[in-house]
Amino acid sequence: MDGLKTSFAVRGVRLFALAALAATPASAEAPVPADPFAQQFAAFGALPEAPDPVTSPGLDAVDLDHFEPEIEEPAERIFGEGRASYYGAKFHGRRTASGQAFDMHAMTAAHPSLPFGSRVRVTNERTGKSVIVRINDRGPFTKSRIIDVSRAAAEQLGMVRSGHADVTLALLD
Repeated sequence: MDGLKTSFAVRGVRLFALAALAATPASAEAPVPADPFAQQFAAFGALPEAPDPVTSPGLDAVDLDHFEPEIEEPAERIFGEGRASYYGAKFHGRRTASGQAFDMHAMTAAHPSLPFGSRVRVTNERTGKSVIVRINDRGPFTKSRIIDVSRAAAEQLGMVRSGHADVTLALLD
């Protein structure tokens, strides 16, 4: 029986403690400790303020109201000079080496080794006219020529009448 009384007494003390905690007003909470990082630096004195990037001289701030970024042209790398020819109606609609259908009205070209999708600036050395073509086929298969352009590109280069022209090739991006 003594064990039973002790058990009720211990439970009563526990219940009394829980009731006391519940009755404590919220304003009696412990104060929130100060910022631990601020306490570490308190011994060194006040921390310096960060400079204002707008009013502080010597900072490389950018005025976004008057900012005009430079527009960069794609880097060109001249990689060939030689004779160009063109192909047109005879091959129109046929499948190219890349799998696309050849369109003589598109700005495309055939090159023996450049990756498909490469963009090349072709410049006619005699007239100075140039066009940008996308490589989508293989060729030319004549050793004296370095590129075959589509009929549309040939028209802009001014080489349709002669069928060929001396050109400079520059690889873009």
